[in-house]
Amino acid sequence: MRTMRANVLSETGGRMAVESLQMPKPRKKEVLVRVVACGVCHTDLHVIKGEVAFPTPCVLGHEISGIIEELGPETTGLAVGDRVACSFIMPCGSCRHCVRGHEDLCESFFRHNRLNGTLYDGESRLARPDGQSIAMYSMGGLAEFCVVPDTDVFLVPNEIDLSEAAILGCSVFTSLGAVRNVARVAVGETVAVIAVGGIGLNIVQMAKAFGAKQIIAIDVDDEKLALAKEFGATHVVNSRDSNPVEQVRALTGGRGADVAFEALGSAATTETAIHIVDDGGRVVLVGIAPSGVTAALDIAHVVRRKIQILGSYGARARTDMPLVLELVASGKIRIDQLVSARYSLDEAADAYERLAAGKVLGRALVDVARPDAAG
Repeated sequence: MRTMRANVLSETGGRMAVESLQMPKPRKKEVLVRVVACGVCHTDLHVIKGEVAFPTPCVLGHEISGIIEELGPETTGLAVGDRVACSFIMPCGSCRHCVRGHEDLCESFFRHNRLNGTLYDGESRLARPDGQSIAMYSMGGLAEFCVVPDTDVFLVPNEIDLSEAAILGCSVFTSLGAVRNVARVAVGETVAVIAVGGIGLNIVQMAKAFGAKQIIAIDVDDEKLALAKEFGATHVVNSRDSNPVEQVRALTGGRGADVAFEALGSAATTETAIHIVDDGGRVVLVGIAPSGVTAALDIAHVVRRKIQILGSYGARARTDMPLVLELVASGKIRIDQLVSARYSLDEAADAYERLAAGKVLGRALVDVARPDAAG
């Protein structure tokens, strides 16, 4: 039996550990990818901590880059040896949302993968040597190999570093969906970004790429705010030291921002976002909150000020991943300085502990193909 190494979360609240799993096999219209790198995302951390329901045992990791190892039957347009990146939303391509171009709402993805940890035939491609099924969070990228539907496999141009390309599939992909598809940021608009971690930093530079004139980054960490300025923020506000609503009003001549992005997933920052936008402003909620978290809403304020509150979850894989790759290849979106720490597959649990402690600037990577990686 061929096996591979993978980081397995055996129980909620536990610590991931490397195990030998059966080598996965791609089925019809699927691709086996040899993983080069996997991004370290806060959404995985929600699963580890039990803040988002997901079955265990499981393999996490939902933004990857790698090299095609094997093609399943009826897979076309790809070849063994291709350099590829994959987004965390893996569209089925045939549900009612996918056929209308709304792949970010793919019913099969949510019903099968996010609820049960399987692909769209209702089965996982991962298993322990004894046959016990292991749930997949998206493709289960914290492993040496993973299986991905061919609707979610995109060629990486040679000018993009393949390991850094891993963060395109969630961190950059999600920011594109929020800025371009949901907020529809226009040239000359004022944007505020609350929480400039991995997603927030990309919202900052994506807003700049799409023409925002004034970009205000808000956080409680001066190091993160300094990094936000490097990525295009025109102003920064430390909300630990000052009132962010007052600061944004002052910076915008009393008006408020045209668009506010909430990239943390907290009730308090959601309420702040509602109060820092101008009349008719858009509030875009991007951060994933633990299940059951709710925010207070001043209904009269929202109604009278004609404020729009919009949810944004990822983007449309087949439409937007090619654009993400083009923006990076052209230099309009930078990813090299976003990667602040690298870990080996054996060190992945340490990476998530550092993320939970707020010690990761930008994005950390698990260099699956480099056992000597160091954080």
